This record gives sequence, C-alpha cells and structure tokens, in this order.
Amino acid sequence: MDWKPNRHSSIPVYKQIAAHIEQLISNGEYPAGSVLPSERALSKELQVNRSTIVAAFEELRALGIIESLQGKGTIVSKNIWGGTNRRIPNWEKLIETGSFLPNPSMMRTIRKEMYHQDLIDLASGELSPELSASPYFRKILATEDFTYHVGYDHPQGNLNLRQTIAQHLKEYRNISATPSSILVTSGAQQALYLIVQCLLQNGDAVAIEDPSYCYSLPLFKSAGIRSFLLPSDEQGVDPEDIIDLYKKHRIKMVFLNPNFQNPTGSLLHIDRRKRILEISSYYGIPIVEDDPYSLTAFDQTKVPTLKSLDQNGTVLYISSLSKIVASGLRIGWIFGPQKAIERLADAKQQIDFGHSIIPEWVAKQFLSSEDFPIHLQKLRNSLACNRDKIVFSLHDLLGDQVEFFAPDGGIHLWCKVKSEIDEQQLLNESIRRGVVYVPGSIFGTKKGYARFTFGRASEDHIYDAMTRFSEALRHHV
Repeated sequence: MDWKPNRHSSIPVYKQIAAHIEQLISNGEYPAGSVLPSERALSKELQVNRSTIVAAFEELRALGIIESLQGKGTIVSKNIWGGTNRRIPNWEKLIETGSFLPNPSMMRTIRKEMYHQDLIDLASGELSPELSASPYFRKILATEDFTYHVGYDHPQGNLNLRQTIAQHLKEYRNISATPSSILVTSGAQQALYLIVQCLLQNGDAVAIEDPSYCYSLPLFKSAGIRSFLLPSDEQGVDPEDIIDLYKKHRIKMVFLNPNFQNPTGSLLHIDRRKRILEISSYYGIPIVEDDPYSLTAFDQTKVPTLKSLDQNGTVLYISSLSKIVASGLRIGWIFGPQKAIERLADAKQQIDFGHSIIPEWVAKQFLSSEDFPIHLQKLRNSLACNRDKIVFSLHDLLGDQVEFFAPDGGIHLWCKVKSEIDEQQLLNESIRRGVVYVPGSIFGTKKGYARFTFGRASEDHIYDAMTRFSEALRHHV
C-alpha cells in the first residue's frame, strides 16, 4: 500500500493502521472474504513493529470487520458491518466475470515491482527521465503563449497538431498524409484498442508476430478475436506464412511492428516488406503497422515504413511520441483511409470526448520547433551508448551463457539464456537482487528469453543491472 502512518500524529500508530485498513475494506480494495496481508508482511511494508500490526488487527477484530481462520490467515468478514439484512457486493465475482480481461499475472507483478525505487528498471518500455524531452517542455511552457480554448476539440484531435503530424510524417518518414486522415490517440495502445473494437468483431482471426508485444495484450481476447502467430527471426516474419494463415483461418488483419521490433529489436527485411504489401493487396488483408521506433535508428538511416511503400492503401499506420519524446505526453496517432479514421474517431469520442488540448499544444509546439531534431539526435546517440553498454555487459558477465544480436535502433535487447530456466523463479531472484526485466514468454511461445529495455535505465546503471541479473542466473542454475 502506498501509505505510511504519521508518526508525529497524536493518534496511536496502531489506530491509524486500523483506520486505514478499514477504509480500504470500505472502498472495496479488500472485498468480503478476501485475505489480508500477513502481520509480518504488513510490519515490513509499513516499517513498524509486528506488535503494532497485531494491535491494529485486534482493533478491527473487535469491530467484527476481520476474523482469523486457521489455515487461511486473517480475512475480511463476510458480514462486515454486522447487519444481517445488508449484503456486501461480491466484488471478486464481478472482477472475474468482467468482459475486459486483466493483463497476464506475471506482467502485473512486474509493473507493481517497477515502482520500487531500489530496483534498476530494465522492464518498462519507455525512456528514462534523462532521455525524455522534459527540458524542452519546460521551455515551451515558460516562453510560448497558450491561446487555445480549453474545451472539447475536434473528435480527430486538434487541427493544428494534425497538420504538424502530417508535415512530420512527410519529412521524417516519407509518408504523404492529410490532416483529415489522421486521428490523434492516447498513445499507440489506444490506437490498437480502437482498431480492434471498431474494425473487427467477435470470432474474427488476426495474425500477430511471435514474439510480439501484441501477444501480451489481453485486448484481443477481451474482444473475442482469435490470434494466430507468425514466427519471426532477425529479418522479421516470413510473408508466405501470411498466405498460409489466410487460407487456413481467413485472417482479417495482420498486426506488425516492423522497425526495431518489440521485443526482438529486429528490422523487417526490405524484400519481405515488399512481398507483404503484395500479399496484402492481392488478398485484401489490411496491415496494421505499429511504428514507435523507426526514428531511433542509430546510424540516422531513414528506415522505410510499410506505409511509405504502400501503393494501394492497405496499411493502417500507428505511431506515437512515447518512445522518442515522452510516454507521459500520451500523444499517438493513426493514419489511414478517411472513412476508417472517422469511424475510429467516433468511437474515441464516446470513450473520452477527444484528446486534451494541453498535451496536444505542447506536442505541436515541440514537433514544429528547431529543438525537435536536436533532441532526436541526442536521443539516438544516448540509446546507441546504452545499447553498447548492455552488449558489453552481457559479453563480459555472461559470455557464452547467452545469445543475442545487437539491434541498430529501438530500446530493447532480446536475449536467450542457453541453460534451462524457470522464468518465474529467475525473475523473482532477479527482483530480490534489485533488477527487473520482462521474461520472454510474455511475448509469445519462445521460452528461456529475456527482454532488457536499455532505453529505460541510465547508462551508469546498466552494468550494475546486468551484474545483478548474472548473479541471479548463477544462483538459479
């Protein structure tokens, strides 16, 4: 719990703890019948003596709010407030039967651990604070005049921002777009959600890469979509596999992350890109291109997106500023056929009444400023240094115990551990030693892999992080 008792208060600490737990129970965070953390766990988390927790539990037990059951521990009473004519909602059942599925349990554990300050984070798929564009945002907020009306704007997003995104796509990604065919979204995640909800229906089949970030998303299962896997190597997916899946399952869409792919860092070969577009056009299969990383190419080579090669309008293009500017800005976009964009915009309007004008204004100012290319170059240089540091660390600490290739862009390194491992146990041991990463099975069917995000940890911490991982691995095997 993100709460600590006030040791300077006149209220005894045990009473503060009892009152806080009672509030959590009242709010439904601990439903009737649920098991409370142990006395030992709470005393450690709240940094108090175990006797203080015992006193707090006694207070709640006297009120009839909790009870102790042999073999189960301390649970929330099913008749919490003592009135037999009142029933507590069965929150557990409601949670289990909701149509929107939770994230995988291992991913939820990782996300919880990532907030611990004493962990080195190689798991979070975002930039470290020092690599984000925060200093430029402060400059914009301090020097630029904000003249927009702070109200609901166009369902597709602010027109000035969409015009700026269209110019950005032409200059940096060789994509010719119009503002009317762009929808501003809350990052790429919302873009994927809107596409699945609006353009597919229960029972439809889609193809995703294996491994793939999409594999970790429950949004496909929540919508009743059947996902089929496209095996991937260092040059991406094999286009002929798309044909096979179409003939067997009549797939409706293909979801690809072709540029410095998450999690592998691979770059889809140009010949495969062209063949995929031929297949897409011949069979009428839309391609959803998720492209957060193409501008991170370390050698500054312009990576050709699928959309820039698309001659027939079969590609829905998704990108965002999360991986090159700042994830907290929550600015992403979809570019595609205007009719499809209007449908997606209508759905977004139902969800959140459109994007907030304030981050849109900041994004517009930054993208059109002279600072953006300066930031982008600094980012590429820093990411290349981080990549080199993690590659050196793996070679130095683990040698032939692991296999990997060094990506030429992006923020992830995909590493295979040669020895047989229990992913959950290795993760737990790594967290105990102070480093967190994402086990490979979260992204697909391949076992014995780890995704290390070198864009998240600072360069100074990377060797230390890999030292802790190597120690955990030696302890595990």
